[in-house]
Amino acid sequence: MRREMGVKAKKKAVMKNLKKASAQFSASKDATLDYLPLEGGPARDFPKTEGRENKATVLYIGRIPHGFYENEMEAFFKQFGAIKRLRIARNRKTGKSKHFGFIEFESPEVAKVVEECMHNYLMYEHLLQVRLVPPERVHPKLWKGVSRWYQPLDWVQIERKRHDKERTLEQQKKLVAGIMKRDQKRRKRIEAAGIDYECPEIVGCVQAASKKIRFDAE
Repeated sequence: MRREMGVKAKKKAVMKNLKKASAQFSASKDATLDYLPLEGGPARDFPKTEGRENKATVLYIGRIPHGFYENEMEAFFKQFGAIKRLRIARNRKTGKSKHFGFIEFESPEVAKVVEECMHNYLMYEHLLQVRLVPPERVHPKLWKGVSRWYQPLDWVQIERKRHDKERTLEQQKKLVAGIMKRDQKRRKRIEAAGIDYECPEIVGCVQAASKKIRFDAE
């Protein structure tokens, strides 16, 4: 009961303040005021904001289709104006595109036109997402290494070197023990599956073979 009375009292106070403020507004000689505050008081104007000059030259481009990479993007977007820098986000391990990137134009007006024209542009069944990036939100390391083409690691070459490296006797024994252990597990799985198969014996050498040819001096 007390709660309902408190709510009604608050409503009455708000209505009273509104009536008072409306009376002051109607009596005021300045008829250009914009709104009446709900908490009461005289009428007020909206804060005036000065128009900021557009200085953004960096564009975020999302949903980049496969095959639309640095060379293709530069050839396509240079029809709008001079391009200063361009970068596509790539995977550090594989070097493949992450399907988003950034492009910087020389002129802010050109960047604005590109955003208006290319946002939601259909390309290879992808709607490009093009947005201006304000200068204060551009990361200082965004263009780090942009002049160098990213070269992904050659994992085949790395694995080949690891496989073909020279091993000591202890390393060779450990390698052969691992092979034999995996072979025993494989044999048990075949037997558990009810398959009648005689696995060939593994023939190997415990002694590590030299990877280099050595000639005896005569």
